[in-house]
Amino acid sequence: MKTIFAMTFGFFGVNMAFSLQSSQMGRIFQTIGANPTKLGFFFILPPLAGMIVQPLVGKYSDLTWSQRYGRRMPYLIIGAPIAALVMILLPNAGSFGFGYASLAALLFGAIAILFMDLSSNVCMQPFKMIIGDMVNEDQKDLAWSWQQSFSNLGGVVATVFPFFLTMIGVANVAKQGEVPLSVKLSFYIGAAILLVTSIYTIMSVKEYDPETYARYHQIDTKKHEHKPSLWTLLKKAPRSFWEVSVVQLFDWFAFQYLWTYATGAIAQNVWNTSDTASAGYQAAGNWYGILTCVQSLAAVIWGFVVLSKTNPYKRKFWFRVGLLAGAAGFIGVFFTHDQYLLILPFCLIGISYLTMQTEAFSIFTSSLDGKNEGAYMGLFNCGICLPQIIASVASFAIFPLIGKSMPGMILVAGIAMLLGVFAVAVIKEDTPQRNLANKDK
Repeated sequence: MKTIFAMTFGFFGVNMAFSLQSSQMGRIFQTIGANPTKLGFFFILPPLAGMIVQPLVGKYSDLTWSQRYGRRMPYLIIGAPIAALVMILLPNAGSFGFGYASLAALLFGAIAILFMDLSSNVCMQPFKMIIGDMVNEDQKDLAWSWQQSFSNLGGVVATVFPFFLTMIGVANVAKQGEVPLSVKLSFYIGAAILLVTSIYTIMSVKEYDPETYARYHQIDTKKHEHKPSLWTLLKKAPRSFWEVSVVQLFDWFAFQYLWTYATGAIAQNVWNTSDTASAGYQAAGNWYGILTCVQSLAAVIWGFVVLSKTNPYKRKFWFRVGLLAGAAGFIGVFFTHDQYLLILPFCLIGISYLTMQTEAFSIFTSSLDGKNEGAYMGLFNCGICLPQIIASVASFAIFPLIGKSMPGMILVAGIAMLLGVFAVAVIKEDTPQRNLANKDK
């Protein structure tokens, strides 16, 4: 248990970066002057970076071995300091005198978010891969659940910062085009925690050496095997890779719209404003942070109380339950105009967020045999990134079609999640026989 804790707790810091990015990115770009109809351009960059970085980190970390740091941890050593630096730069996109809605400010923000996502993905991949490397089948659901729960705890801490800092007197408004100090300080604190938790994992987790890893995964070290390309691996991917990716096409499509439009939707529904320089809009941004905190708390409770104790051969059932909760949550956000009543739909969204990640990774990793594990994990993450890119591109058509309504985009997300519930049917029910058959391939 101590080892599982060490390899999962570090995700606390990594997800602080992602949570601040997802909860504050729409707010930051609209504050510095981005046109709401063009927000999709900025939200394409993070998943695009993930599609490039994650498979490469996975593939090359499979080939890496350091006597002192192992095979996955060297990438965390590189990624964490860069991610922390860019977290400090991003909220200052409007602080260099470029001017409101200027091309320079928007370009600086776009480059900063690109590098933040690149480095954060480099940090994230080692945490995901060491579970496949070191955790046995009986404890894999527990490990994924712990990792996602610590991830959501990091989200709780990160997203509550702007609201808390405002409560203690830190400015939550700034001149037009500049991000409030409450948001800036939140990113600075998140950068520090990311570094500390990454160092803890690096110092605490001792990865298997190549010989131990080979014995654990029953790999014949005497047999020389050619390392296939990512394209070859993709063509030979287990069936579960494609089955789960079909479902992820809908659920990650939905979450992309939540991250992009939630602050604006809450501002319109609750504070009746779309003026990004107004106190009402910035209050909506803070409240979305609190709701993201609620979402994360609900996910943590669901993970520890329910998912960590479920039967590993009932994953398909729980996958469907989670997506149904998410659909109800998104649709609930569209119809809710009271800030406190929004707590309930965000609890449902939190249940969905943890379930869809835990069950997706559990179903997929159960079909891997230890060979090219990192590369496959990287490729599998493309099934998370691609739907986000599709959603961002589709937003250029959908947003004008529904009257440029940000609450309407959240309703579209709910419909997408509901389609995901039906898409779960393409996944074959997990059985011990199927897992053993996959392992023997």
